[in-house]
Amino acid sequence: MQQPIQVVVIEPYVYAAVRSLIGKRAVLDTVRGSVSGMVVDAKPDHVVIKERDSTFFVRLCEVVWIMPDTGKY
Repeated sequence: MQQPIQVVVIEPYVYAAVRSLIGKRAVLDTVRGSVSGMVVDAKPDHVVIKERDSTFFVRLCEVVWIMPDTGKY
């Protein structure tokens, strides 16, 4: 029997963009809606967003766009 092979797709530019926002507020639009808050951490496969008492773990493959949250909209 062959063993299954795990394939991981890394979005290097999305990952770099999210890493540049660590410690700043951002808005992430995903295929399920928008998430906004402080970017706490970023890994090659997900980003951690904290807003008040809630923590969101968003998979980078689900991100449509990212925008720094300037609070001016």
